[in-house]
Order: sequence, then structure tokens, then C-alpha cells
Amino acid sequence: MAESGPGSPGTDSLAAAIQAAVAGAGTGSLGAGVQRLMAAYRAGQAPSAPVINSRIDAAAYAAYRMPATAAATGAALSEMRLSLPGWAPSSLIDFGAGTGGSAWAVAAGFPAIEAVTLLEQSADAIKLGKAVFAAAASDALRSATWQQWRLGENDDVRTAGGPPADLATVCYVLGELPAAQQAELTMLAISAAPAVLLLEPGTPAGHRRILAARAQLLSSGYQITAPCPHELRCPLDVEGDWCHFGARLQRSPMHREAKGAELAYEDEKFSYVAAIRADAIRGEQAGLPVRPSGRVVRRPAQRKGLVMLDLCRADGSSGRELVSKSKGELYRRARKTGWGDRWTP
Repeated sequence: MAESGPGSPGTDSLAAAIQAAVAGAGTGSLGAGVQRLMAAYRAGQAPSAPVINSRIDAAAYAAYRMPATAAATGAALSEMRLSLPGWAPSSLIDFGAGTGGSAWAVAAGFPAIEAVTLLEQSADAIKLGKAVFAAAASDALRSATWQQWRLGENDDVRTAGGPPADLATVCYVLGELPAAQQAELTMLAISAAPAVLLLEPGTPAGHRRILAARAQLLSSGYQITAPCPHELRCPLDVEGDWCHFGARLQRSPMHREAKGAELAYEDEKFSYVAAIRADAIRGEQAGLPVRPSGRVVRRPAQRKGLVMLDLCRADGSSGRELVSKSKGELYRRARKTGWGDRWTP
């Protein structure tokens, strides 16, 4: 999971689609809206009102959060694909879709996707998301079904979004809910698809929410596909530590202007868990996840003739592995290994 390229599927086309949609919405400066959203997200508490509550909010969200959401989702899906080499989902249901960043990444990563259903409570987010998707290359995105939906009001997946899908995503949503509703939404995703991806900000609190969702997945008969190389207790579930990864994305001029940022890129930090119910995966795609013997959980450090990898291991432990130049091909492989990548000695 290198911090560039693979984590940002369709980045250039998404940036262009966002810019066109925001311009078409007739919004002026996005700076004030972006600053309000940034303050809301950094508060670290479940908001008392919807985060996207106006046309300006939706435009600011698309400019500020949609590229990062797509990059993080794409990075997580890349690792999910490595664990499920024969898997080709054809339908998606996305809970709390916002303006559609996660669905954009799914369509970019899985060309077999034919049907996309997005559930979102904000009518303004839906309107802008539809405008963004109108410029997508994917037929599935252009014909996507958007449904105004709020957790607790219509939670039967047979009516809220149609029949169960191949993949359910819940990205950057749990943190906007109280704990009881977090568990409710996780179970709703479990009921909606045999493959589930949940993703949260890469903070200690975000990691704790992912661990709670992971426990629900395991107790419901799902098997972890990524990032964990095991299904034991998380070795990073300790005071002062947490499991998270980074996806690097290039900022468009509009993105930089909206955030008041100078750098041409940013690193989106995220925590996630992906899992499948193997007995429900269709036909020739069926099979157990191919998990690695280790996962790199920190940015590797390099010294002259030495690479230091911090790993989560298949036996449930974590620790540092030193790979010296004397290891030959293993050393050359370690030098190319990035934060979040699989590691097999």
C-alpha cells in the first residue's frame, strides 16, 4: 500500500468531475465551508446535526473530503483484492455515501461493478454527488441509484437500497454516530453483503471504532481479509498505539485553494477492516482469504544497508524486523516495501 499511485484510483478524473460539479452548483469561495467541516471533524465527537446541511456544505465536502475518501478507500480495496485474487464483485451498496467518494474508488478498482446503490441522508450531498457522477467514465456510476436514507428510519436492506449486494462499504460514517448506532450500522452492512469494508480516520478513536466493527464481523462468521494477517486480538490495541495507514493523493488547484494549503499533495491517514463471509461468495470466486505472514504497520525506516520494518504478524504479535543488505533479494524487496504493504519473508 504505497503512499502514492495505487491508493488513488481515478484521481485526475475525479478532481475534474468535482470541479465541474462544484462550478455547476454556483458556489463561490469554498474556504469558509471547508473550515467549518474541518472543525467539525477534528472535534472528535458525534455531531448533533448532519455535517452536510446545505448546498455550500455539499460543495465544500466534495472539494475537501471526496478526493481523500476515494484515495483511502482505493488503498484499502487494493489490499482486499490481494487477499481475494478471484473476487470480482458486480454490485455495491454504500452506507452514508456523502457525495460518493468511496463508490468512485470501488468502480475504479473493480471494473466488473454494474450496480451501485448509495444511501445518504443529505439531499444536498445527493444532488452534488449525482452531478459528479455524471462526468464518470463508469456506466455503473452514471446510472447509480441514490436514495435519501437515515439510519433507524428504513433499515431493511431489501427496501433500503434493494437486494443484498456483493460489497457493502461504510467509510467515515461510524464516527458521526453514538456507539449504539455504530454497532447497528455495522450489523446493517453485515446483512447487506457477503463482503464488507469499514473505514475510519487514522486516529486512536477511529481505530477503536474499527476494532469494535471487527469484533462484530468475526462474531457474525466473517473472515478478515485486510489489513490483519490474523483474527486474533489486535497487538496494537494498547495505550498510546493504534493501527492506521496512509494514502497519498495529489491536490488539485481547487483542493489546495479550498483548504488554504500550499503543498501539492496530502497524506490521508485511515484505519480500516475488510472481511468476507466465504460461504456466500459466488461460484469460482469462492475461497478463503489469502492472508500474508505480516503487514507493515509503520512507515519503514532505512539506514545504510538496513531496512527496519514494523510488522503485525500472523501469530498475533507485533514487532520490528531488521533486513540487512546481506539478505540479498529479501533486502531489495524490503527497500521497495511501503507502509501498509504485505510482508512475507
